Amino acid sequence: MSRFRPLGCAAGAALALVLASCSSEAPPAPPPPEVNIVTIRTQAVPNVIELPGRVQAFRTSEVRARVNGIVERRLFSEGSYVRAGTPLFRIDPRELTATANAARAQLARAQATAANARQVVGRYQPLLADQAIGKQEYDAAVAAQRTAEADVQQAQANLESARLNLGYASVTAPISGRARRAEVTEGALVSASQGTLLTTIEQIDRVYVNFGQSSSDLLATRRDMEAGKVSAPQLERVEVQLILEDGTAYPVIGHLDFFDLSIDEATGTAALRAEFPNPTSALLPGQFVRARIFAGNRADGVLIPQRAVKLAADNASVMVLDAKNVATPRPVKLGTMVAGQWAILDGLKPGDRVIVDGLQKVQPGQPVRVAAPQGTASTPAAKR
Repeated sequence: MSRFRPLGCAAGAALALVLASCSSEAPPAPPPPEVNIVTIRTQAVPNVIELPGRVQAFRTSEVRARVNGIVERRLFSEGSYVRAGTPLFRIDPRELTATANAARAQLARAQATAANARQVVGRYQPLLADQAIGKQEYDAAVAAQRTAEADVQQAQANLESARLNLGYASVTAPISGRARRAEVTEGALVSASQGTLLTTIEQIDRVYVNFGQSSSDLLATRRDMEAGKVSAPQLERVEVQLILEDGTAYPVIGHLDFFDLSIDEATGTAALRAEFPNPTSALLPGQFVRARIFAGNRADGVLIPQRAVKLAADNASVMVLDAKNVATPRPVKLGTMVAGQWAILDGLKPGDRVIVDGLQKVQPGQPVRVAAPQGTASTPAAKR
């Protein structure tokens, strides 16, 4: 048995030598990842400006007290729709009624005095012709008549004012709209001099949306328009779409109706306003929205598919291929989403090749293999 041991040892040494030679060979390199790309080209795309804004009622009326007195009753339901002329509050009218009665009595007295003065002048006229009275006495009678007639006019004005104040005891709605919460209760003392606020009525079947554009963005837009890069539409034809707080789009398109030609010194922005129909009262005053303004078309716009853009907290980037198909990240400035594609404001130029599919397999500086024929970014985009 011992004579077979050297043979076994030699076989084991040979096997170890074979294994060592195999382990020294490097594993084959993995193939470059496959990607799909698009080639950038310019085209006319909507020039969309997105700005934050707030909803404002189309008409707002603050209902305030116009006479002094005690509120007797509230005559409307808070939050309900009221029509113009609908009684809202009733103020105690007794003191106002007494004032009107006193003015009426004063008018009656002034009318009686004027009638007596006219009779005196009528009696003096034939006596003056017969020189039975002096000219001075007659002139004094005529002056007394004119004074009495002026007193009548003043008394009539006082009575009219008293009647108006008595009418103000019934507080009515100046416009049609939704009445907000009452600011006073029954028994509250209201003042005309202080203009006590009773309630507020808002008309919201149409609404305004107010927003502002920074002076720097406004200057850039004007330069683009002057250079012919962006078409300049008429103000009343500029369409605006709203994005609500939950990210959904408001279904009705509005139009820009006001553009301030001055810059607010406090905020550094120019005020803009759009008008929107609001038939279902979905938009409420004070609501926060985002406005997408379709301000003409950009002639040299660039669109790329949404999936080609990598978004970070403070920037966005795409993967671009060089002449050797090596992937390189490039930061881009995003505009708004147009027909499911990102509008690129800066960072890409015509001819750039951007990776669209296969990004998860690509590392910066890594060569790739283009799997599909090169396309162009992108198909002509719809306006919305």
